Amino acid sequence: MAGMRRLIPTGDAARPVAFAEVPQPVPEPGEALIKVEAFAPNRGETFLLENPRPGLLPGKDVAGLVVQAAADGSGPGIGTRVVGHPPLGGWAEYAAVPTHSLAVLPDSVGTVRAAALPLAGITALRLLRTAGSLAGRRVLLTGASGGVGHYVTELAVAAGAELTAVTATPARGERLAELGAEVVHEVAAARGPFDVVLESTGGPDLPVALSKTRPGGTLVWFGQASRTPATLDFFQLLGGPERVTIRHFHYAGAPYGDDLATLVRLVERGRLHPEIGRTAGWAETAATLVDLRERRIRGKAVLLTGGAR
Repeated sequence: MAGMRRLIPTGDAARPVAFAEVPQPVPEPGEALIKVEAFAPNRGETFLLENPRPGLLPGKDVAGLVVQAAADGSGPGIGTRVVGHPPLGGWAEYAAVPTHSLAVLPDSVGTVRAAALPLAGITALRLLRTAGSLAGRRVLLTGASGGVGHYVTELAVAAGAELTAVTATPARGERLAELGAEVVHEVAAARGPFDVVLESTGGPDLPVALSKTRPGGTLVWFGQASRTPATLDFFQLLGGPERVTIRHFHYAGAPYGDDLATLVRLVERGRLHPEIGRTAGWAETAATLVDLRERRIRGKAVLLTGGAR
């Protein structure tokens, strides 16, 4: 069996991954083997690396070339450029990806931009579907300066929303302002009330964001980036907005291919612009993961295994 290089967890917070020589994956009948040219780590994956479970093979956002088509005849053929969202194993030279979670790339969409799309882009699409029609509605987005936040902002503003984005610093909000958001640097500074609140930080920010929701409005809770549980006080709610709906949201649920194809089409037509704060060779993955965990990268980071364009 042919070998390859893969990044595996070390359990060391200062250098959370290291290279290992391993066999190439053997695809299941409904999987294609992809030569990974670029991958994009997500901040949530950095948390898994702090105390990695045995056998953890991180990597959910990949772009590259089909080198072995699926045995069941599904999906793209050999030589096709694709973006994919496998359940695991993407930080490697080769990855087996279910064909239902692949999308073909046109020549105009490069591998680097494509790799930045899957998890953050799918989350944004599905989050906005959950929120419903946004035309003419006031929207508050917390934790807005990561990959999801940039996609949500561009798509929501294009859909007619009046969006306020919360970022930690002015520098992290610059691109969001260019995309049409009003940018503030703490939830308390947001000028409510809002029809929809998209809340991703948890901790003390969630009850403050909830207080900014109009009566009968909706708060969609889709993350806890602060890693601090939120506490809600029933008696405070009595004095706040009435009949507010709180919805829990998590993006996951294959198949992902249709959503990936939508994201690729939006990029191809100039309606979605991945915000990539760092592009580097995959020898820099460990340092990039630390910077991503510590929020020193705006938007997405993309690592190149070689040959990406």
